[in-house]
Parts: sequence; structure tokens; C-alpha cells
Amino acid sequence: MDNNNLIQQLLMLGIGTTSLVAEKLKEVGDEWVREGRLNPDQVNGLMSDLMQQLKSEQGNFEAQMQRQMRQVLQDLGVPRQNEMDELRGRLDRLERQVRDLENKLWR
Repeated sequence: MDNNNLIQQLLMLGIGTTSLVAEKLKEVGDEWVREGRLNPDQVNGLMSDLMQQLKSEQGNFEAQMQRQMRQVLQDLGVPRQNEMDELRGRLDRLERQVRDLENKLWR
């Protein structure tokens, strides 16, 4: 399973959902104006506030998904990038030590 692809799909789902909600909010706002419940200025302010809150919550959703994905990868035993870098460094040092020892034996 490609984890990056899964994250992309989940984020695209969130973006699609946001677009759908925005369309529905506009429809409801237009209906309220037609019915005389709100004037157009009130609707614009209300919709702007709701969309700002929705975008903020979407950012929270994305951060939460990233945290959960990191936790799943950790539970599966997948090393983080800094752990891999540390292991590569240790491997390089060990290879250098082995070469040094081999060179001493050949002298």
C-alpha cells in the first residue's frame, strides 16, 4: 500500500467535501435571501464565517490524519527518516572500520 497515495486520496476527499459544502451553503443562503430571512449582506458575512471555520477544521483534519498515519507506521515498525539516516551513518562507520582492519592485515 502506498501511504502517500492514501493520504492524497483522503485529502482530496476532504477538498471535495469542502467544495460540496460550499455549494450547499450558497444554495441555502440564496434561498434565505429569496424567503426574506436574511438580507444579502448578512448572508455574505455568514457564509464567509462558515467557510473560514470549515477551512480551519479541514486543516485540523489534515494534521490529525498525518499524526494518525505516523502512529500507524510506527506501530508497523516502519522507521522514521532520521532513524534511517542514523543507521546509514553507523553502517558507513562500520564499513570504514572493516576496511581499515583489512588494510592492516595486508600490510
